[in-house]
Amino acid sequence: MVLLANSLTSPAIGLIFWTTLIFILFFLILKRFAWKPILNAVRARDEMIRGSLASAEKARMEMQKLQSDNEAILKKAREEREGILKEARDIRDRLISEAKGRATEEAEKLITKARAGIEREKSKAIEEIREQVATLSVEIASKLIGEKLHKTGEQEKVINNYLKEIDLNKN
Repeated sequence: MVLLANSLTSPAIGLIFWTTLIFILFFLILKRFAWKPILNAVRARDEMIRGSLASAEKARMEMQKLQSDNEAILKKAREEREGILKEARDIRDRLISEAKGRATEEAEKLITKARAGIEREKSKAIEEIREQVATLSVEIASKLIGEKLHKTGEQEKVINNYLKEIDLNKN
């Protein structure tokens, strides 16, 4: 074991020569066959990463643009909604006021028609009352005159007076 410890701490020239030669051969083989593909793969990976970062940045910018566009669209939609709601309220208020106006007009027309109907009925009733009063007055008067003339015998005098007046009116 002592020999191993000495050989590792103080290597022999032959060991150093063969180790260096194997390292150089290994390095040349790697350079010739593996170094270019490894570097190409690293470069490709580097370019892919850069492309991915550029795409990510572009996507982030597009997302920001889309977000600002969405906010603008939402703002416009809110404004349009408010405009539509205001217009709907205005239309509702106008329809209500028109309906009230029409209802008031109709009520006034109905009241006017009712008053006219009441006046007609009142006039009819007064005319009927007058006719009835006139008929009753004539009946009462004829009964009173009939009784008075019948009792006193003045019926003949009245007839003669009427006849004289008729004769006088002819002349």
